[in-house]
Amino acid sequence: MSSFIMQNNEPTLDEFPLQVRYFLRVRKDGRCERFIGTKTSPSGVDPLTGVQSKDIVISPETNLNARIYIPKTITTGRKLPILVYYHGGGFLVESPRSPTYHPTLNLITSESNVIIVSIDYRLAPEYPLPTGYNDSWEALKWVASHCKGGGLEPWLTNYGDFDKVFLVGDSAGANIAHNMAIRAGLKPIHGMNLEGLILLHPFFGGNDPIGSECGKLKKMKVCTDEFWMVANPLGSGLDDPLFNPEKNPNLSELGCSKILLSVAENDSLRDRGLHYKDLMEKSEWAGKLEILESKNENHVFFLFDTSCENAYALRKNISSFVNGTRNKSCI
Repeated sequence: MSSFIMQNNEPTLDEFPLQVRYFLRVRKDGRCERFIGTKTSPSGVDPLTGVQSKDIVISPETNLNARIYIPKTITTGRKLPILVYYHGGGFLVESPRSPTYHPTLNLITSESNVIIVSIDYRLAPEYPLPTGYNDSWEALKWVASHCKGGGLEPWLTNYGDFDKVFLVGDSAGANIAHNMAIRAGLKPIHGMNLEGLILLHPFFGGNDPIGSECGKLKKMKVCTDEFWMVANPLGSGLDDPLFNPEKNPNLSELGCSKILLSVAENDSLRDRGLHYKDLMEKSEWAGKLEILESKNENHVFFLFDTSCENAYALRKNISSFVNGTRNKSCI
């Protein structure tokens, strides 16, 4: 299976039978070469925010790990909301240690005064879905294991408020966060209250095009659909309930009471985000959904320009959503 149109002098399908242009290619022997998301930023104390971070191992058997963040202002005896973050990258690239994510997670930690646990789930195509979902669920259960003084990570044991847990993700990570919230609704995790879900430019799809996918974004849909098919070759296609929420019979079982949904005006996935809003509002889910649209912005812009006005506004909305200080002027 190849991806995108090959150009002259590019590697042939005989050399690399699976290719996603600009992102990765897989050799005949199965070795995967990624072109983005391979650089890392060191953990430690962030000089801009004073946020501390460190890398932790969740499961040595599967090498499931995470990067955890705590704010400079943390004090003994005060419990802070916990944000479990799932990174994007089409299920194929990126990691919690990437310089794409590290600055933004430092800023969210500082500005929202929260603990963030950013999960390093295993990536396709070496580990096809549902591996990434299963890793994400195991990581969430590991976080919850620290309630009531349990677990081995002192930052969670000493400072985490397990009555205020939020799932957060961007792009494919938002897809994961949504599906983890459904799992949590179907199989509640003891000792943890999942208060909210924050979906940043979620990566959803479906076999039938909607909105601008029928016209100007027809070719873009082909590209984004291919990410899903590469990541989940053994699934049920583009209408897999994990990818198309409209096909999920358990949509109303979402195990949280509120959602913050962020879309961007120029994002090719914008219409899918708006469609998700309509689906949730028409479902039997009893929670409240709030939506924020960033004007004149593209997909996950806030990761690449952390200082722009819209990125700051988005982080401010995350903070008010998590800390219960929302008002109409924030939307």
